[in-house]
Amino acid sequence: MSQSKLIGRWWVTLYGAPGEVKAKRHGTNVITADGKSFLAGFLASAAAAASTFTMHYVAIGTNATAEAASNTALGTEANRVSGTASQVSGAIYRVTATFSSGIGTGAITEYGLFSTATTGAGTIFSRDTEDVVNKGANDTLTVITEVTIS
Repeated sequence: MSQSKLIGRWWVTLYGAPGEVKAKRHGTNVITADGKSFLAGFLASAAAAASTFTMHYVAIGTNATAEAASNTALGTEANRVSGTASQVSGAIYRVTATFSSGIGTGAITEYGLFSTATTGAGTIFSRDTEDVVNKGANDTLTVITEVTIS
């Protein structure tokens, strides 16, 4: 019997003006227990309405505590935006989010994928911590997360 697992990946790029790449980070993360439950619930309801899948909100934060499967939120959330969801290939789900100038500034160290736009609410699907990216008021931060079902 074949076993499936979820693998999460994150890519973060900080841009200064005009379009200068100031920092890049890449890492893997833990898929949380809540995220696995969310996926199971979505798969169960997929036949009813695809609009029930809302897992496309990306949050950034400033807490460097290591990620864990028991996480239910970011440590210190700075901001959350709606990302663009896509299916990269048969088993890869990708969300791309942009934190524009003035949004989510600070020493960013954590990233999360959520089910709602409301800061501090909703189900967290995955979380990653990386070395600090210092996002200034005039910088743009692009965050990409992928979940591979293998």
